[in-house]
Amino acid sequence: MSAPPSPVRSAAEPLSGPGLRQLCGWILGPGALILTLVLPPPPGLSAEGWRTAGAALLMAIFWICESVPIPVTALLPLILFPALGLGDIRETAAPFANPVIYLFLGGFLIALAMQRWNLHRRVAINLIGVLGTRPDRLVGGFLLASAAVSMWVSNTATALMMLPIAISIVQLLPRDGGGIAAGNRNFSTALLLAVAYGATTGGMATLIGTPPNALLAAYVAKSYGLTLGFGQWMLLGVPVMLVTLPVVYLILTRVSFRLERGEIPGLAEHLRSARAELGPWSRGEIGVLWVFVLTALAWIFQPLLASLLPLLSDTTIAIAGGLALFFIPVNPRRGEFLMDWESTKGLPWDVLLLFGGGLSLAGNIEKHGLSRYLGDLCAGLGGIPTIALVCVVCFGILMLTELTSNTATAATFLPIVAALALSLGQNPLLFLIPTALAANCSYMLPVGTPPNAIVFGSGHVTLPQMARAGMWLNVLLVPILVGLVLLLGRVVFDVELGVVPAWARPAAG
Repeated sequence: MSAPPSPVRSAAEPLSGPGLRQLCGWILGPGALILTLVLPPPPGLSAEGWRTAGAALLMAIFWICESVPIPVTALLPLILFPALGLGDIRETAAPFANPVIYLFLGGFLIALAMQRWNLHRRVAINLIGVLGTRPDRLVGGFLLASAAVSMWVSNTATALMMLPIAISIVQLLPRDGGGIAAGNRNFSTALLLAVAYGATTGGMATLIGTPPNALLAAYVAKSYGLTLGFGQWMLLGVPVMLVTLPVVYLILTRVSFRLERGEIPGLAEHLRSARAELGPWSRGEIGVLWVFVLTALAWIFQPLLASLLPLLSDTTIAIAGGLALFFIPVNPRRGEFLMDWESTKGLPWDVLLLFGGGLSLAGNIEKHGLSRYLGDLCAGLGGIPTIALVCVVCFGILMLTELTSNTATAATFLPIVAALALSLGQNPLLFLIPTALAANCSYMLPVGTPPNAIVFGSGHVTLPQMARAGMWLNVLLVPILVGLVLLLGRVVFDVELGVVPAWARPAAG
């Protein structure tokens, strides 16, 4: 089973050649920077903060318009900040070695090993086979399978893994005049959207599931010295996933696409043949499974293990798991190991660079007082109920990330949102956590997130179909995210309305 030969857009590539959007970026981005160099800073903002605003606007506009590849924009601080007198090269480059980047690197290595030995496919096929061959159950099965894999593998890789399986099922559907019979068209669309939406939803459950989560952890660690543990995040992320998945399922099977309840002829045989095609468990699959399970358990129980091994962190666990793959032999006589360097060519280096650039930008926004200045400008919003304001911010970020990279959006707005929270006398996490989660919830447009682009590129889903289902989810998820953060934030992160924690007060002052 293989995916169709249609091109798929990666997270770092524009949808097409230079167009109006890219050209606008070339005019507006440098123009914004030039204005901050020739005009005096506004009252209350230092000259360095004003130049930081120009650099931030240049990067934000380039990210939104994709005038150059997104990772290229992420490297601009290495040139801009020393040239503008905003920090030396050592200070500017330090965020590119942030521990969270290596947390993601270790996770990527384990994900690539799963792909190398087809472990992901065995897990997905077996999970789907348990749920039967009714259309609604299959959609639910793909949602669960995509979400389960996306908790530990990037949502992009998850979508690429699951898409060929989904398309092979679509190809078994009864035909009517060369095309899929009318009664099954809704099912085929819902099934493919389940791949994208499941990958997106599952990514919210863990720190390595999607870049905005890890970027949030890196930001609060760098700005406030606060550590968000892997297991700690799951206490919030997993409930968010478990509450969101039924909503996605109902939208796909009852609202946007009404699915038949009968069994699909021939599908049970197809799943049996796919399972038989996998054959018995290979030594590679078993080895990767053990590494994966032990790494996941170590992440979950890291606080307990750290009491015995004080230097043990989520990052060292990730790197230890990733490196172990290169040391565990599969066939010693042939020198074959669970992982080889050739297989690492699939590492998404663009995402790792984007982390570094985003953290470098966020650090300067904090260092030169720009975030505090923007927060003071928003002080007038104090008359709006806090919960309503969090919802507005959450929905604004969610809609913006439909048009931009979710990581770039999070990198740009995390320091601004944190400053807004502090100016209102609130815990920064009350605004930061919904912002990071909302940046991941791009369900409506192909450009919003790589899983959407991958499924759209298959040619089996139209833009109106994706937009119709995605708009429902965008509207419904805002109260879900904010409600769960308010409900669980107090227990998991000690977040209370109207209370600024001690760790955040220095940044406020």
